[in-house]
Order: sequence, then C-alpha cells, then structure tokens
Amino acid sequence: MARLFGTDGVRGLANGEVLTPELALGVARSAARVLGGRTVAIGRDTRPSGPMLQAAAAAGFTAAGLDVLLLGVVPTPAVAHVVASGAADLGLVLSASHNPMPDNGLKLFAAGGSKLSDALEDAIEAGLADPTGLTGAGLGRVDDAGPELVEAWLASLLASAGSLAGLTVVVDAADGAASHLAPELYRRAGARVFELHCDGDGTRINDGSGATHPQGLAAAVLHRGADVGIAHDGDADRCVVVDAAGRVLSGDQVLGLLALARREAGLPGSDVLVATVMSNLGLHHAMSAAGVRVLQTAVGDRYVLEAMIAGDHRLGGEQSGHVVLRDHATTGDGLLTALQVLDRVARSGRPLAELAAAVTLLPQVLVNVRAERARAGAPEVIAAVAAEEGLLAGQGRVLLRPSGTEPLVRVMVEAPSEALAQQVADRLAEVVAR
Repeated sequence: MARLFGTDGVRGLANGEVLTPELALGVARSAARVLGGRTVAIGRDTRPSGPMLQAAAAAGFTAAGLDVLLLGVVPTPAVAHVVASGAADLGLVLSASHNPMPDNGLKLFAAGGSKLSDALEDAIEAGLADPTGLTGAGLGRVDDAGPELVEAWLASLLASAGSLAGLTVVVDAADGAASHLAPELYRRAGARVFELHCDGDGTRINDGSGATHPQGLAAAVLHRGADVGIAHDGDADRCVVVDAAGRVLSGDQVLGLLALARREAGLPGSDVLVATVMSNLGLHHAMSAAGVRVLQTAVGDRYVLEAMIAGDHRLGGEQSGHVVLRDHATTGDGLLTALQVLDRVARSGRPLAELAAAVTLLPQVLVNVRAERARAGAPEVIAAVAAEEGLLAGQGRVLLRPSGTEPLVRVMVEAPSEALAQQVADRLAEVVAR
C-alpha cells in the first residue's frame, strides 16, 4: 500500500477516494496523540473544500483533547509562525499549494513550527487505525483565533525589511491564501501596489495565475510600468519574481541575489547556501566567485530545510521559488522572500534585472524518459553520462534522476548553449530508453 504522506503532507482530490473528511478527522486525532500538546492552530486557503475539511480536522483534534484555534484563510507560513511563537503547540494547514482547485491537502507543523519527520508521519498514519477518543470534560474546545496572531506574523515580516517607498509592485496572489494579506503587507512597507488575482475567489485558485503561471503578471508589470512583479502560489509559501522588463527570474537567481546581499552585509552564516541538485551550474559559479559554498540536497523543500537545520545554515531554497530564511522563519515564506528581494532593490537603488544578472544561468534542458527508474543506475547509462560529461569538460553538467512517483527517468543537461544541451540530453535519453 502506498504511503499516505508525500513530500509535503497529504494531498489529493478533496472528498475523493483518499482525502475525505473522515481522513482529515483521523489524521487530526492521530496527530494529537503522536505529537502531544494542548492547542492546535488551523489555517486554510480559499478552496471551497476548506471549511469542510477544517470542520472534520477540528473534530479530530477536539476528540483527542486539544483546543483548536481557527485562523481562517491565511498563508502556510502564518500557521508556522503561530506555532513557532508558542501561541499553539501544533499547526495544521489545509491547502494543496499550487495544485488545481478540486484538490486539497493536510500539512502539519510540530512544536517550534517545524515540519514533521518521516518517522512522525509514519506514526500518525499507523494511528489512524485507532478510533478511540476522549469524552466529557476531556474534549477540547474550538475558538476563532484573534487577529492579533496573524498581525504578529505580519509585524515580524515588516521588521525584517526596510522601507519600500518609491517602488511600484504588481502582486499576483493566485486567488489563494495571500490574496488580501500580501497587497496589504507590501503597502504597509511603503510600496505602491497593483493587484492581480487577489479577489480570494477559491473557485479560481491557481487557475492560470500565480507562481506556476507568471505570464499574466509579466504582462501586468509592463502595463503598469512597475519595478517588480511578485507571484505567490495557493498557500503563499513561495514566490516567483518578475523584473521591470517582464522577465521571469529563476528561483536560482533569487537565491543568488539574496545570498550575495547577505554576504555583502557580513551576516553570520552567509558563506553557505543550501540548494537542491537541480540548481543551475550558473548559481554555483556565481556563489564560488563570491566565496559562498553551495551545499546540495535532494529535490524538495523539506530536504533543503533538513540540511539547513542539521548544519545550522541560514539560507536555502529551490528553483521553484521556495526559499527558507531561517533568521526570520521556520519554513518557506513567499511574502518574506518577496520583502527581502524588494528590500534589496530599495536599499541598493539598482534595478532588479541588474541585481539578478550576478547569476548567469546556463541553458538547461530536461527530458523525461519513460523507463524503469532503475535504468538511471544501469552500467551503460553511467558510462554514457561519464562520456558526455567528459565532452562538456567542466563547462556543463549532467543529472539523471529517477522519478519518485512514475516509471520515468529525468535527464537534465546544462551546457554553454541550448543546442548543445539538447543534443547531449537526446543522446542520453536514447541510451536510457534502450
């Protein structure tokens, strides 16, 4: 039987075969027993299924004796901050992040605002078989949380950056959890803000908008003559950035920009950046030139965070726009990332495009080959990879990565030109497919 928890909680079609109210109740009840504590904060995005799953999860937690604080529609990092502040012992976010509207998900935070280990998730899954709960005075209570908890999170974000006065920003919140809070935050920081997909209509969440569809944002930046465009995903734990010319920056460029800002400021831990194996070789070159070591992890923001915690590193992230700034947060926070980028532009007085140009990306080609995942380690494939890397002579790289969910091998090649990268990728794909 497949494992219930994926790389970032439980996701699926809301009220479908797996992600039912019954499952939400069971996960909440089991999590209360496994993780302990007295109070849990629950937040959700704008999806129509959110209130249904929220009611079920609240029932599960109260059945196990925990008091529930309902935060309402808030970004994932707001829930993590509430837990990290000690206002709650646990946190639950109801969101499927960038997935389509019919999906939803369950994402848990343990004491301190940290994501769960595989062992804790497995223990919670094993506990689903136990339907017992408390009775009488042992039951927990459900209350709407005061707005001061969310306000404390916003205040912590504002304290992390200086004034954005003079900047014009377009924000696309994908009609998700940050629809109202993101524009308010950037205005309070001093920016002139134009809104896109910020109505909070959950039936349209991520629908051709937000971090996974930044084309509309790029057009709006050009139309408004804005300095920067910011796109969030459904739960706003990441952001994608657009410069004044309508160019969408890679997450690697954002990471490099922030790493160089920390390095110039001489901040503790600014000599290490944590990134995944998918990060562009151009990021490695730029960081090496600045005296910053890039520590690589497997793909997934949870693996980035685990490495950061293990080594007490301060900055890490992915190409997708997940950025973790551990000086200010315990998890990826798209609004915090955006503020830090905007603060860098405001303080430097330089255009975003000029700052991002410090990281020159190599052309990158990704080919998915339908083949057994074990083919990535076949002797003839390993030999072919070595031969191609020899031809690239340090001017590019090759990465073969088996898919974690499908019979696919992903062939990624970086080279000085896109044509060369495509040629190498095609040759390797042919070997993998044999």
